[in-house]
Amino acid sequence: MQDTAPRATTRTWNTVTYDRMDGAVIQIREHTVTLTRTAAGIEAVVDGQACDLRHAVNILRGATTTTVTHEVLEAAPIGKARAARLHRLMARAGVASGEHYAFAAAALDRAVYSLAALTERDARAVWDFLTFTFPHIKAAA
Repeated sequence: MQDTAPRATTRTWNTVTYDRMDGAVIQIREHTVTLTRTAAGIEAVVDGQACDLRHAVNILRGATTTTVTHEVLEAAPIGKARAARLHRLMARAGVASGEHYAFAAAALDRAVYSLAALTERDARAVWDFLTFTFPHIKAAA
C-alpha cells in the first residue's frame, strides 16, 4: 500500500536538554534544529548555522523536550476518488487503461506510479495535456 499523506519538506524544532550529574541538573542546553529535504538529501541547520546531519539528529535524540515550531508540507495528493475520475476521463478520451500512467508521465515529464499520489498541480497538468491531446474530452467532463 502506498502512503499518500503529505510529507514535511522542512521541519523546525526547539529543543531543551538537561545535562545531569548524580541526578542534579548541571546545565540546560537549548537549540533550534531545522531539517530540510532537498534533491541532494536532508540538510541540517542548528541555531542558524549549517551543520552535519548526524550532529542535528543527535541533538534531537538526546533532547529532554522537543517542540515542533514550524513545518512546511508537500502539496497534498488528490486521493483515490479524484484519481478514479481521472482514470475514467482518460478512458473516455481513448487512452488505453494500460497506458494511463505512461500518459500522465508524458504530461509531467517524470515517472508516475499512482494517480492518487499526484498533487493538485500535477493533476491539472495531466488534465491540460489530456484536453490538448483529445479536445473532445472537455465536453465529457
